[in-house]
Amino acid sequence: MTARDRIRLAGLSAVGHHGVFDHERRDGQPFVTDVVLHLDAGPAAAGDDLARTANYAEVADTVVRLVTGEPVDLIETLADRIARAVLAEQPVVAAVEVTVHKPQAPIPHDFADAAVTVHRTRGDLA
Repeated sequence: MTARDRIRLAGLSAVGHHGVFDHERRDGQPFVTDVVLHLDAGPAAAGDDLARTANYAEVADTVVRLVTGEPVDLIETLADRIARAVLAEQPVVAAVEVTVHKPQAPIPHDFADAAVTVHRTRGDLA
């Protein structure tokens, strides 16, 4: 498989309870996730066949399930869990890039965003 094509899901928002502080776990906050799927879209395009590509609706469901699910301390951990789940659930995806934004991170200064990006390949699952 040549992974020269990309499918991008941007700005998926869900409330989670991630963070190291008690108030983050108790109150929750929005997390915004971007996912880039690296794959060969040629076979799907040639046959106009959803079964031969990644289903971004399913990817969105996976992201929301993990963001709203079991809390973790770090968005690094959350991004890694999302990336590994997407690779496990979408067999045509060769690699995935996941960015988790925490726009209300507990930072005592004006800031636009706090985010972590991870890149995982199918070989990382082994």
